[in-house]
Amino acid sequence: MRLSRYFMPTLREAPSDAQVVSHQLMLRAGMIRQEAAGIYAWLPLGLRVLKKIEQIVREEMDRAGAIEVLMPTLQLADLWRESGRYEDYGDEMLRITDRHKRDLLYGPTAEEVITEIFRAYVKSYKDLPKNLYNIQWKFRDERRPRFGVMRGREFLMKDAYSFDVDEAAARKSYNRMFIAYLNTYARMGLNVVPMKADPGPIGGDLSHEFIILADTGESQVFCHKDLVEMGAPGDVDWDGDLQPLVEQRTNLYAATEEMHDEAAFAQVPEDKRLSARGIEVGHIFYFGEKYSKPMKAEVAGPDGQNHPIHGGSYGVGVSRLTGAIIEASHDEAGIIWPDAVAPFGVAVINLRPGDAGTDEVSETAYQALIAAGKDPLLDDSDQRPGAKFAAIDLVGIPWQLVVGPKGVADGTVEIKRRATGEKQTLPLEQALKVICA
Repeated sequence: MRLSRYFMPTLREAPSDAQVVSHQLMLRAGMIRQEAAGIYAWLPLGLRVLKKIEQIVREEMDRAGAIEVLMPTLQLADLWRESGRYEDYGDEMLRITDRHKRDLLYGPTAEEVITEIFRAYVKSYKDLPKNLYNIQWKFRDERRPRFGVMRGREFLMKDAYSFDVDEAAARKSYNRMFIAYLNTYARMGLNVVPMKADPGPIGGDLSHEFIILADTGESQVFCHKDLVEMGAPGDVDWDGDLQPLVEQRTNLYAATEEMHDEAAFAQVPEDKRLSARGIEVGHIFYFGEKYSKPMKAEVAGPDGQNHPIHGGSYGVGVSRLTGAIIEASHDEAGIIWPDAVAPFGVAVINLRPGDAGTDEVSETAYQALIAAGKDPLLDDSDQRPGAKFAAIDLVGIPWQLVVGPKGVADGTVEIKRRATGEKQTLPLEQALKVICA
């Protein structure tokens, strides 16, 4: 992409109502624009990051055996009345009446819709287990939407739903999602800690939140330090016994403020106790027959009798992750994107557009990076060098390749790693090798 043809409206200062770092930087970097309270338009730079996060989530869900569907944003109120949640959900639900006087709602979650889909087609335990997931926009009418995309009213969410014949099988599905979540966040460059959590209004007897630690986190969390440094499981036998991998993490103390047990935390060796701020980026539940019983989602079991299925739900805040990653990875100059989710892999900065020498080297570098699959952005704008550097630092592109007249004369370019600030002056061919390594 050439910056002269791109739409990247950066700002020097963030609007005064932007309270948290991620909101400030997303506005300044031209990633989003607020259209109403808690509702944002995603501009090109922000959309590129959002799509990369979404794709990582999709790939890890697929790898764990989940199957993608796409459910509607508008749902029938009658389904929620069937489950008993329509009146209970509260004012966060946006209720709508269409021209035929049918009651609809803008889905805040999709347990009812997916249960209705499942019960229409699956009749036998032989067709289980199933895990269906959806990446779709949701709406919750927050009383006080704030913190940008961290707590907006409209948000992009991955919600998966497992269906099993009994509790033992359902817990195997739960374990698959537990491991898949660890792998998902690791691919985004995040250290995530699974923490015992309150099941909340969805219900259930087993629930974990996935928390990333950040100084600007929204809540206090408590955990064993080893959990922060524990790597993701990576490739596993998805049909095998994953319980030991889950227990490796759940046997160590970790809890959100709401679930914190001071006495249990005191049993952790003092040098291993960690209290920090955290941001929730995912939540998984096992809720048994909570929806299948009232909605009559049943399958014929081995005994020939119909049994309510056992379910679970598994959420990842895709749009929320965009803000959360920034909260965990930024400096005074701007965003520091992990490579896997960065909007562009490399910024090629031409310090003197129109100069034959810098134009030629910049174009050569740009085309070589395209061929290498590095998704470069060529800054061919006529801004001053200082403004160019500030803008590229602000938007957080992992690598910078700087082409100036002096370097061209010397046969070199400068490369900079955004995360560390390390700079090297190298011949172009060698610089490309370092970036593409």
